[in-house]
Amino acid sequence: MVNFSNNTFSTLKKLLNQKLFKKILIISGKKSYFASGAEKLIKKILKDKETYLLLKKNKYPEIKELKKIILYTRRIKPDLIIAVGGGSVIDYAKMANILNPEKNLTKQIINSDYGKIKKFTKLLAIPTTAGTGAEVTSNAVIYMGKIKFSVESELLKPNYFIIIPEFVLKVGKTLKASSGFDAISQAIESVISKKSTKESVEFALKSLRISLKYFLEHLKNPTITNSYNMCVAANYSGKAISISKTTAPHALSYPFTAHYGISHGHAVSLTLNDFLKFNFENIQHSNCKFDLVKRYKKIFNVSNTLNINELNLFINRIKLRAGLENNFSKLGINIKDNLPKILSGVNDQRLSNNPIEITKRDIKNILLKK
Repeated sequence: MVNFSNNTFSTLKKLLNQKLFKKILIISGKKSYFASGAEKLIKKILKDKETYLLLKKNKYPEIKELKKIILYTRRIKPDLIIAVGGGSVIDYAKMANILNPEKNLTKQIINSDYGKIKKFTKLLAIPTTAGTGAEVTSNAVIYMGKIKFSVESELLKPNYFIIIPEFVLKVGKTLKASSGFDAISQAIESVISKKSTKESVEFALKSLRISLKYFLEHLKNPTITNSYNMCVAANYSGKAISISKTTAPHALSYPFTAHYGISHGHAVSLTLNDFLKFNFENIQHSNCKFDLVKRYKKIFNVSNTLNINELNLFINRIKLRAGLENNFSKLGINIKDNLPKILSGVNDQRLSNNPIEITKRDIKNILLKK
């Protein structure tokens, strides 16, 4: 796997000019491929290759579009897929590279019935946002209707990834804020996830040390340096959650994205503080294999806070300065009237990773108190 390089353009050129890559399929977003500068760079490098371009249409991964991408990929039969974009683009490419188009796609995903899966071809991921770390994760997200499902397999991980900070630099502030906060939340959640390990905690803390230093600077005055560092932070957070998976804030984020169009990282930010406080206040009920108090102390330490109240204020200040609205009413969401719809979209798979057992009633109480 190609890792962080001081000369990413030459690294990309060297990789793509390999003789085994004769036919290349590029999967990207309608806007990101051109706005990021990827189109000009890749077109120049691939001028002597047989190339195909597929631009996704949906804002977030959806089953019908995924099926079209899979069928197109099988028809083209590329030697290499290049996924250039944010988490949705990369997730599409990852799933299209392992799921079987000859079987019922919906059943495969719902039942986690992937059979004897294998990669269809080589996959290169080039992120254009600094957030999900999808270029290194072993899972991908797909929506069926308004419900989010996860596809999980080590084979989902791309063969290569390259970080090109220039692509991330050109992203708008709103998307930078949402994706960057997602990296922060992923890392925090990973530290206390029930499935966390020593290795995942190390990745998560590395991520936080970088993101908490560069996130707001990346929004206010984006440069190659802080863009690159946010990409590295996102990458480490991706490595962390690939092991530990995410927890309650992510579990509840999906219906806000599906029903209200709130971008993923912003949706996660809506309840991160609330769940951190809930977990801490119920820490005596922890059934984790690790000391949850010590894990919280790691988060306090990396954020230079002393307790849960200071951590809450710290995170709220970040959200405020990043322009991430935290008020449901201002976002046009009537929690009381829409509770059944929101609760029905909670992802139980992610909820089960929470260090404290949490029920739908607990979630209801948390939402109504906001």
